[in-house]
Amino acid sequence: MTQAERKRAWQRHITDWQASGLSGMAYCKQQSLTYCQFVYWRKKLINPEPVSDEPAMSGFARAAPIPGADSPEGLTVSLPGGVSITGLHAGNVELLSAVLRQL
Repeated sequence: MTQAERKRAWQRHITDWQASGLSGMAYCKQQSLTYCQFVYWRKKLINPEPVSDEPAMSGFARAAPIPGADSPEGLTVSLPGGVSITGLHAGNVELLSAVLRQL
């Protein structure tokens, strides 16, 4: 089955489920469907990802050097809300990693 055929089949299931008045779990049992797949397709088809002209965010933040900020203290990371972490260098970069995982 192609992706397009699979999408059409699940669209029919989602439409039938909405008309049925059943819970998602009950509909899946009645139709012998896997509930996890039902939830995936329901989310994908009812709330499709918006299409944008802008490139998708990769999960990385932009970083740019600040002119004239050559400092012997090391790297400074500025977070939203005015929080800054300063004095980062190769010897303590693991500490930054641990701090950021906690945020």
